[in-house]
Amino acid sequence: MRPQSTTDLLASRPLGRSDYKTLSLSALGGALEFYDFVIFVFFAAVVGKLFFPAEMPEWLRQIQTFGIFAAGYLARPLGGVIMAHFGDLLGRKKMFTLSIFMMALPTLGMGLMPTYAQIGIAAPLLLLLLRIIQGAAIGGEVPGAWVFVSEHVPNRHVGYACGTLTAGLTFGILLGSLMATLINTVFTPAEVHDYAWRFPFLIGGVFGLFSVYLRRWLHETPVFAEMQLRKSLAEEVPLKAVLRDHLGSVILSMLLTWMLTAGIVVVILMTPTLLQTQYGYDAATALRANSLAILLLTIGCIVSGSLSDRFGSGRIFVIGGAILGVATWTMYASLKTHPEWLFPLYALAGLSVGVIGGVPRVMVLAFPPVVRFSGLSFSYNLAYAIFGGLTPMVVTLMLKQHPLGPAYYVAGLAILGMLVGFYLLAQERRAEPALA
Repeated sequence: MRPQSTTDLLASRPLGRSDYKTLSLSALGGALEFYDFVIFVFFAAVVGKLFFPAEMPEWLRQIQTFGIFAAGYLARPLGGVIMAHFGDLLGRKKMFTLSIFMMALPTLGMGLMPTYAQIGIAAPLLLLLLRIIQGAAIGGEVPGAWVFVSEHVPNRHVGYACGTLTAGLTFGILLGSLMATLINTVFTPAEVHDYAWRFPFLIGGVFGLFSVYLRRWLHETPVFAEMQLRKSLAEEVPLKAVLRDHLGSVILSMLLTWMLTAGIVVVILMTPTLLQTQYGYDAATALRANSLAILLLTIGCIVSGSLSDRFGSGRIFVIGGAILGVATWTMYASLKTHPEWLFPLYALAGLSVGVIGGVPRVMVLAFPPVVRFSGLSFSYNLAYAIFGGLTPMVVTLMLKQHPLGPAYYVAGLAILGMLVGFYLLAQERRAEPALA
């Protein structure tokens, strides 16, 4: 019989004070880091006017500005792979702390940057560089955070830990939305243009550096510490082993990430604009409804992660995928005829997107500890760069063909999530006799 390892002995213990401390600090840091990443998009219009020539056509300025925003997404896979590589070889905590430092400094730099009127073409080039560094940071933060918290808690609480961390990330989006609303409420448009746009970046940078300090109190994961003790770390490039030995897990993780992007990009990020352009809502109403949806999404992530621990990931994706498809379809289909239903329908849709809280549990358990960080990071970041980047264009094209284009897209990905759920359910049932 194989001797019990430290992780085996801790596998069935209850969550303790140190676990909740780890989850709290990790979720707080994740929320602040995601706030730093998304705050750019809320002030894209102002940034575009300040960091590009005044004589540039408005459409070209918008393309340039959102191109800089997109550069952050394109940098995610490379940053994630590099940071995961060292996370599998040098330690989870080192990369977990580095990622938030790499996010905080560029955010602070954006708040302090001179504009195009002051330094010319150097302004947008410097902005692009800072955005690329941010993208590399977020590419390491999200998978790194999932791996970090999952390796700290008992195996039977991995779903709860990952769901809580995901809730922290989505709460960061809510913080960005609320900050944008606050700045535009307190200051006049002229004041925002002159100086107030800098405040959200400066605040984000300062709080990000504070999170770096807080993460000093976190400890290396027991799983990685044991691998170091047993000298069982990867003997080759971790990503090479992932692509050679765990291609099935990569494909599974990418499919689930595709479903995740449908919920976040379409239902949460694109819908406020769609509410204004397609359904006639004013901006203030759309943003308030969006904030409510994000709040429910945050709660849904924790619930979904917890239920996946108790009932298995397969059941969660079969049932949660069905609820996601029905809830979002009902929302988009009803807003023309019942605009007064916006808040309850959007809240329900946001809650249903919470099924994504169960995604990281599957990805964490799909890869062995020795290459876990690299496998999860490569799968998640590559899929997010592809599907997250293409989703807005695909949905826009579908919208030209049919007013319910967004509903069709989300419903299709919800069905994909259900199919993956049936596959996982079959895997879980085959594993049950072996565990008996």
